[in-house]
Formats: sequence, C-alpha cells, structure tokens
Amino acid sequence: MVIGEGLARRIGLFDATMVVMGGIVGSGIFVTPAIVASWTRTPAEMLAAWLLGGVAALLGAFIYADLSRRRPFAGGQYVFLREAYHPALGFLYGWALLLVIQTGGMAVCAMTFARYFAPLVGLPLSEAVVAGLAMAALVAINCLGVGAGARTQSGLMIVKIAAICAVIACGLIGSPAPASPATLVPSSFSAALIPVLFSYGGFQTACFVAGELKDPGRDLPRALVAGVSFVILLYLGVAFACERVLGKEALQHSAAPAMDAATRVLGARGAGLIAAGIAISSLGFLSQSILTAPRVYFAMAEDGLFFRGVARVHPRSRVPVVAIVLQGAVAIALLALGRRYEILLQYVVAIDFIFFALTAFCLFVFRRRGEAVEMPGHPVTTLVFIGICAAVVMATFSHEPLHSLIGLGLTLAGLPVYLLWRRNR
Repeated sequence: MVIGEGLARRIGLFDATMVVMGGIVGSGIFVTPAIVASWTRTPAEMLAAWLLGGVAALLGAFIYADLSRRRPFAGGQYVFLREAYHPALGFLYGWALLLVIQTGGMAVCAMTFARYFAPLVGLPLSEAVVAGLAMAALVAINCLGVGAGARTQSGLMIVKIAAICAVIACGLIGSPAPASPATLVPSSFSAALIPVLFSYGGFQTACFVAGELKDPGRDLPRALVAGVSFVILLYLGVAFACERVLGKEALQHSAAPAMDAATRVLGARGAGLIAAGIAISSLGFLSQSILTAPRVYFAMAEDGLFFRGVARVHPRSRVPVVAIVLQGAVAIALLALGRRYEILLQYVVAIDFIFFALTAFCLFVFRRRGEAVEMPGHPVTTLVFIGICAAVVMATFSHEPLHSLIGLGLTLAGLPVYLLWRRNR
C-alpha cells in the first residue's frame, strides 16, 4: 500500500444514484410513519409532513449538487466545511462522523439486521455475532475495490426498493380501514417534522465518494436530485399505504406499521416479507456507510489532520483500505454496547442539522469569494433550507435538551484534539 496514489474512478451515474438512495433509506421507514402519525391530527397533515420534508431534502440535494459540482473531491462535506471556514470545522465534522453519527448508525443497523435476519434463516448465533459477521463481510467486499462495493450497494438498494414497493402495493390492493371518529390528540407539526427530516438525511454521504465517480461534475448532481426525488415518492407511498390499511388511529399506536399493514393484507407471508425487507434495508444502509464514510477519514489523513496511515491506498484495488477497516473496527467495537447505543444516537440529531446549515451557508462564503452559484433560486431557496435546519435544531433542543447538549458536547470535545494534533505535527 502506498500514500498518495489516486483513488479509482469506477462509479457511474446509476451506482451513484443508488448510493444517494442507500444513504437515505434505512430500516426507519418501516417504523417512522407511526411516529409521524402520532404527532399529526389528520392523514392529510401526516402526508403533508412527509411532502414538506421531501421538499426540504430536495433543496438540500440541490445545494450539495452545487457544492459537489465545484469541488468534486473525496470527503465531500468535510471538504466544503474545510475550504469555506477552517480546517478545524472540517475536523469536528469528521470527528463526530467517526465517533457517533455514522459509526453509531452502522452499529444500530447491524444489530437491526441481525435481529430480523437470524430468525428468518434459523441461525444458531447471537445477534452480536451475526451483526459482527455482516459488518466484517461488507468491509472485506469494500476492500476489494470501489466497484465491488458500489455493485453490492446497488444490488441491496434494488432489493430494498422492491420491499418498499411491496408495502405500497399492500396499501393499494388491501381493503381500506374503516374511518375512525376524529379525536383530539396532542399534536405538533414541528415535532412531526423532526423524524421526517431525519429520515430524509443521508443523501450528503454520496458526496464522500466524489473522488471515485467517473464524471463527478456531471453525475453527482444528477444522482443527488434523482435519488432524493425517488425517495420522496417511496416515503409518501409507504405513509399512504400504512394509513390506508391500518387507519390513522391504529397507525399511530403501531410499533411496526409496515409489518402490520403487510400482515393484514397478506397474512403471515406479509410479516415474513417485511421482516426480510427490514433486514435487507439495514444491511443496505450498512453497506452504503462502509462505502462512503471512510473517504472522509482518508481526506482528513491526506490533510495531515488524522493518522497518516489512514491515507494509504491499496495499489491493486485503489481504495483506502486502512480507512475502511478503521470504520468497520470502530463500528464492531460499538456493537458491544448493543441497544444502549441507540440512545446515544438521539444525541446527534441536532448536530447533524447544525452541519447541514453550515454546509448550505458555504454557498454564501464561496459567492463572496467570487465563485458562481448555480443553486436554483439562490439566495432565497438556500436561506429557506438553512431556516428549516435551524427550526429542527431548535425543536430538537426543545424536545430533547439533555440529549442535544450531550451531542454538542461530544462534538466540541474534538476541538482540543484538533489543537493537540496541529501542535504535534
């Protein structure tokens, strides 16, 4: 392995679109409709929340498309923050990504995969072992080359889309639930938007692999917009299907709405179908994370802000194998925390959207430096997106003040680490 050898450009438009969608769609869409329903009064208001969240995600996709068009480099969001503000802010983003945001999500998804997969195939292994084996297998595949990782991700995404379409089909062919009388329930549209917007997050991770796209300046913007647009259709379809089959009241009290809807229409086969869909969705998110996130640590190492060895690229596969193994190793270590780490993930919702807002503001910074901005409707649309992010941050701090403050503390803890790293260089 050598340092400084370029990454291989082997990802085309289709695989890039699958990476965008894979970063957004996880196992949460099989559960989140119930949470959104519990915070809204009517089906129309519930669907409006999913549509508004989709519009916000599409604005974000246009922003990241513009930023990626001008800086199509490995590391994506880390690069935008580093060049617009200061390397310290880029480091804090990578720090939070490795320790909590991305790696924590990987650990939870690996456990979710094991929870549904092991019973389906009758494996006589513990959930932790199955999760660890799945993680190790995907790490090995991604070490073989970005082409292998992208093809695996695309295959899993196609199966995931099929599972989601099956839920939507159940909603269309199943008998609608009888209308229930309107009841006064505590509701908060802003609270409903928090899980919706979080469900739409993840499209930005496709920017991490910009350095390995065949034509990043053309394909990445197209993949971002197309991928987010298709996910909006899928999410609206699932929310509609669950509400139509279960009814609003039953939906908001369901622990597994997609499974309940499929079971009501298809019986036990429906439950097995959705269990398999949840397992594949979790594995797909895991695959996408292993494909994308290590490129951030690779870029940080190339900048001298992380262990130099993490910038090593294998001469044959031309992928950052050390960064990939590091990401997998940290995630496997976090598996030891089990479900307790799911609680820790609540700490990062506000942090995610703080970085979203800061990244969107990069357009103003680059524009002031004389660079052209191609974001449709800028500056109004960019300010709208920043405003939505700010509203989510404030709502999250209002509903989860302790978790949000802990998340902020975990992120800011990276600042003294950055200063020590710079001093010892």
